[in-house]
Amino acid sequence: MTLEQQCINAGLKMTEQRRVILRVLNGSDDHPSVEVVYQRAKESDPTISIATVYRTLHLLDEMNLVKRHDFRENYSRFEVNLEHHHHLIDLETGEVIEFQNKELEEIKDRIAAELGYELVDHRLELYGKRKR
Repeated sequence: MTLEQQCINAGLKMTEQRRVILRVLNGSDDHPSVEVVYQRAKESDPTISIATVYRTLHLLDEMNLVKRHDFRENYSRFEVNLEHHHHLIDLETGEVIEFQNKELEEIKDRIAAELGYELVDHRLELYGKRKR
């Protein structure tokens, strides 16, 4: 299901400016900040305001349709929340690498179960520097 369809199903009114923001998010292979989303959205709709971008991203985050990340930076980055994955952040370049690992998923579930819990949500961010 597309992000736009999820928004519609959640009862969100779909304005053209929101559609532009959703297209920017869907087309991003990085984790753009509000400012980057704004700059990319302005390429499609020069009338869009940064306030609209802020409000829309905040709303999508509240609806759990996007995830907000800080990655130890002084600003937030966003990504569409369609598929579970983790992040490895390169401390030298700021590059964010997404990854999945079946063994890691099993370990997390086992730890939660051993502590008497069912795991319902989590985030994992790894920070590193390339080996030289």
